[in-house]
Amino acid sequence: MAIFLLCFVILIGRIILLQTTKEVNGHDLSEMAEQRWTTKNVIEGTRGTIFDREGSKLAQEISSYTMFAVLDENQEQYVKDPRETAEVLSPHINMSVENLERLLSSDRFQVELGPGAKNMSHDKMETIKAYDLPGIEFRKEPRRYYPKQTYASHVIGYTERNMEKSRMGLELSLDELLRAEDGSVVYQRDRKGIRLPDPKETVEPPKHGSDVYLTLDSNIQTALEQVMTKVEEDYDPEKMIAIVADPKTGQILAMSNRPSFNPNYYEEISNFRNFAVADRFEPGSTMKMFTLAAAIEEGVYDGSEEFQSGTYRIGNRIISDHNQGRGWGMITYDEGMQRSSNVAFSKIANEKLGTDKVYEYLEKFGFTRQTGIDLPGEVSSLIARKNASNAISTAFGQATAVTPIQQVQAATAIANNGTMMKPYVIDRIVNKESGKVIEKIEPKAIGQPISKETAEQMKDILETVVTSSAGTGTPYFIEGFDIIGKTGTAQIPNPDGPGYLHGHGKNIFSFLGMAPKDDPSVIVYVAVEQPKLKQTESGSAPVSEIFNTVMKHSLQYLNITPDFQEAVRNEEIGFKLGNYIGKSIEAVKGELVREGLDVIVIGDGEKVEGQQPLSERYVIDNEKVLLVTDSEQYKMPSIEGWSFRDAMKLSKGLDLNMNIFGTGYVTNQSITAGSPIRKEEHITIELQLPHSDFNEQHEEMEEDQGPIEDQ
Repeated sequence: MAIFLLCFVILIGRIILLQTTKEVNGHDLSEMAEQRWTTKNVIEGTRGTIFDREGSKLAQEISSYTMFAVLDENQEQYVKDPRETAEVLSPHINMSVENLERLLSSDRFQVELGPGAKNMSHDKMETIKAYDLPGIEFRKEPRRYYPKQTYASHVIGYTERNMEKSRMGLELSLDELLRAEDGSVVYQRDRKGIRLPDPKETVEPPKHGSDVYLTLDSNIQTALEQVMTKVEEDYDPEKMIAIVADPKTGQILAMSNRPSFNPNYYEEISNFRNFAVADRFEPGSTMKMFTLAAAIEEGVYDGSEEFQSGTYRIGNRIISDHNQGRGWGMITYDEGMQRSSNVAFSKIANEKLGTDKVYEYLEKFGFTRQTGIDLPGEVSSLIARKNASNAISTAFGQATAVTPIQQVQAATAIANNGTMMKPYVIDRIVNKESGKVIEKIEPKAIGQPISKETAEQMKDILETVVTSSAGTGTPYFIEGFDIIGKTGTAQIPNPDGPGYLHGHGKNIFSFLGMAPKDDPSVIVYVAVEQPKLKQTESGSAPVSEIFNTVMKHSLQYLNITPDFQEAVRNEEIGFKLGNYIGKSIEAVKGELVREGLDVIVIGDGEKVEGQQPLSERYVIDNEKVLLVTDSEQYKMPSIEGWSFRDAMKLSKGLDLNMNIFGTGYVTNQSITAGSPIRKEEHITIELQLPHSDFNEQHEEMEEDQGPIEDQ
C-alpha cells in the first residue's frame, strides 16, 4: 500500500508539474500539440513566361514527370517481374533491356531509371502508366521548357531544368522579375490527417514571376534560323551573326548566332556568347557607310570629283585598293564607294574630313559607347588611339573594332531620316496574375548624327552599290525590291603574329542593308566568319543567301511586296491584261495564248476566280499569267525553273505562306508537283542563280594595312 501511495503521489505531482509548466524535457507541450494537428503545405509559384511579340511562348514552366521503381517486397506495390517490366519500359526510356533488368533486380528500396526516365511529358507519362506495371511510380516536378528549340537561344538564354539557377541570356538578366516565390497554406487536421471542417487557415499566396514580351517576330526569326542552319551545313563557318531590326523604332525583330544551341539540352552548349552584342571586330567596309555620311554632312563630299585609284601614299605608308592595288584608274568618288575603294576613303578621311571630324562622327554614330541594348553581355568597342594614321584606317574599316549591334544602331540614322534609334528587345513586362503591364518599353531616339538631306543622299548612293555593275553589292540585288546597303570584308588579326590572316575565305564577310530604299522598314546585318568556300565561290555567297532570304521574307511578311511590272519595265509595253474574274476559263485561256503568253491554270473549275498579274497590268511575250479557277481543290504545279517573280504570282494567287531561300530561279519546292494544295498553305522553295560564281570585282578584299596601331 505504501509503494502504491508513493507512486500515486509521484504521478499526481508529475501531472500537476506538467499542467503548471507545460513543458517536457524542455519542449513546449502547446507547440508540440500544435505541430501534431497543424499541417503546412507549399503552394508553388510559377516562373514567368517569355513570349514573342505575338504572344507565342518562347520559355515556359511546365509539369514534367520522373519515373522510379519501388523494389521493396514489403510494400503494397513493387516490381514483381523485373524482366517483363524491363522489356516494356526499354523502348520508352532509351535503355537496354539487360541494363534495365539489372537495375530493377537490385537490392534497394527504390531506384530511378536513368536520364530517359526524367523530364517526361504528361502524354508520355500517361502512355507508360497505361501499362499498369506494378511498382512503377511517377513524381511530378516543374521544369523550364523552350518549345521553339534553337530559336533565338542566345537572346533567351536558359535556366537549369529545375529553375534553381539561371545561366545566360534574358533568363539570367531578368531573373529577379521572372523568378517565383512559393507560398503556403496552414490548416488543422485530425489524427488521420483529415482536414478539419472549420479550420483556422493561414494562407500566404505564392508570388508568380512576371511575364516578358519581346520584340522578336517569330515569322522572321524562324526564317532566319532556317537559313542560318542551311548555310552552316553548306559552308561550315567559324561563326555567323545576323540581326534584323526595325529602323523606325529600334526594335530587334530577329537575332541569331552560329554555333547555336537547344536550351532544353544545355549540357551540349559549346558557345555561350551572343556574338551580336558580345563580339567586337574590325568591321571592314561597312564602316565606309558612316565615313561617307560624315563627309556629306560636313559638306566636303563631291561624288562627281575624280581621284586616282589603286594606291595612296601617306608618309611611309601605302594604302592599296582591294584588287592588289591595281585600282580602276581615274574614277569618281561615287564609283569609289560602289567599288569599295580603300584609297577613296583614305583620301576622304585625310584630305576632306580630317582626324578630328573622323573621331567626332565615331562619337555621333554611337561607336564610342555601348548601345545599352537590354541584353546581357554587351561589350564596348575598341577605338584606335586618336591620330591621323588610325583615323584613315578607321575610315575604311580597320584599326577600330566595333560590335554588330553598334553598326545596326548607327544604320538606323541613315534609314530613319538622320535620327538614330536605340535598339531594344524587350517590349513589355506584365503581371502574370492581373495581366497589368508593369513596364512598357518605348522607342528612344538617341541622337541625330546626320540631317534628313544627308540620309536621303546616302540612300541614293547606297542603292548604286547594289544596282551598279561596278558595285560590290550586286549579289544582294533582290528582284522587285529596292535594296540599299554596303558590303564588308573584314580582315582577321593573325593570332600567331603580326598582320592578318591570308587565304581564300580567311575573312569576316558581311553586308549591312536595308529596304525599301525610300522608306526603309527593315535593316538586316549578316556576318559570316571564315566560311569553307570553293575556289569558284566568293565570300558574298553565304552572306547573300542569308541576307536575301531574310530580307525578302521580312518584306513580304510586312506586306511590302514587289511591283512585278516595275521589276520588268518602267513603261507600258506589251499586252494589257483585262479583268477576267468570273469569265470562262477556256475563253480567257484561249485569248491569252493567242497573245503569246504562257498561261498556267490552277484548279479544274470552269470560271476564273483569281488572276496574277492583276488587271490593267502589262505583260510581254511568253510571260506567265496565272488563272485560279473556282475549284474546290487545287494541285501544285511544277515551278522548277520559274523566276522569283513568277513564284510570287503563285504565292499571291493562292495566298500561300511562302518561305524562299536563295536568289534566281526555283530549283526545289517542298510540295511536289501534282500534290493537293490549299489556300494559305505553307510552302518552301529554293532558288539559285544560273551561275554561282561572281566576277572578281564583287569580292572586296582589303589588303593588309599593317597591325592595329597603339590601341
